[in-house]
Amino acid sequence: MDENIVAITDNPIVVQDIVTRLSEPAVGAVATFVGVVRNNSDDRKVEYLEYEAYPQMALAEMQRICAEVRDRWLSIHRIAIVHRTGRLAVGEVAVLIAVSSAHRQEVFDALHYAIDRLKEIVPIWKKEVWQGGSEWKQET
Repeated sequence: MDENIVAITDNPIVVQDIVTRLSEPAVGAVATFVGVVRNNSDDRKVEYLEYEAYPQMALAEMQRICAEVRDRWLSIHRIAIVHRTGRLAVGEVAVLIAVSSAHRQEVFDALHYAIDRLKEIVPIWKKEVWQGGSEWKQET
């Protein structure tokens, strides 16, 4: 059964739970992209990140990405796109994208496409906070 899992959440993202939801007997490959908060940016020590989103539009755009992936890679079974909001510490998962298919090549290509599209069209904003300052950043 093909299904999409899309979510904006302020709760921690549990990668294994989502990977398990993408698994099924016909699936031979599940690929994931896990974006985590790193401790530096532009030669500054990042203390934490804050993410904000426009949830209704973000969820609609995430569904749009899922549809685009399915149009391009017909063998894709399930897709998950989950993004955190709120304050995230260094090392926490900010975004998870996972794709399942019968074969491996399609999942790698679809995964790369999905993360690029998420950063391009989904209304989620990131604020980097470091000692002595902060800045809203353009996702890259």
